Amino acid sequence: MIVAAGRSRRTGSIDKLWTPLVDAKGRSRPLLAYCVAAFQLCPAVGRIVIVVAEEAIERTQALAEGEGWDKVCAVVAGGDRRQDSVRAGLESLDRCEWVIVHDGARPMVTPALIEQGLREAEETGAACCALPVPDTVKESDDAGRIVRTLDRSRLWLAQTPQTFRYDLLMKAHAQATGEATDDAALVEALGVDVRLYQGSPRNLKVTTRDDLALAQALLATST
Repeated sequence: MIVAAGRSRRTGSIDKLWTPLVDAKGRSRPLLAYCVAAFQLCPAVGRIVIVVAEEAIERTQALAEGEGWDKVCAVVAGGDRRQDSVRAGLESLDRCEWVIVHDGARPMVTPALIEQGLREAEETGAACCALPVPDTVKESDDAGRIVRTLDRSRLWLAQTPQTFRYDLLMKAHAQATGEATDDAALVEALGVDVRLYQGSPRNLKVTTRDDLALAQALLATST
């Protein structure tokens, strides 16, 4: 499932998902196309659902047809919150064993990273791509004063893809009582262990104009 229903508020007037980016071969495609293409190329993926803003449904369907993505089985409208969008995507899927959730704003995902998540999820039914925190982390009070320094050896920055047994993720969404910024948090709330596995610094999430420039530079040098 590619979740791409955000409003691109931090990139101003630019819609990051539809910003053209040029790859190393000189081909220009919207940012969204790069992450969908990785799932299309991944042998472990059988079906793809793309969740977008309602006004982008026809545009996304046209993109999928033009790119020849035969694994795309549905393009559906998202909700007000990220978890609402994921729930819409889950409901559009026929029942399956595994579901992989990925942010549409992470164009540098690879088939290898997707398949690793499936392997890691086999033990507990849930896995989250993440990066160990490289910097010293401070906790502050409301006035911006340091309260304490956290032990970074146990801290990770969550990324996507995140991989779950389908029934487990459905249960997590059905029982959710508050808002969560990712699906791993909803599954954690069930008391289920979520396996962390090493992500990639290249697997950045595009949220600002600077991120767009970095994604373009990475794509231009990727083989």
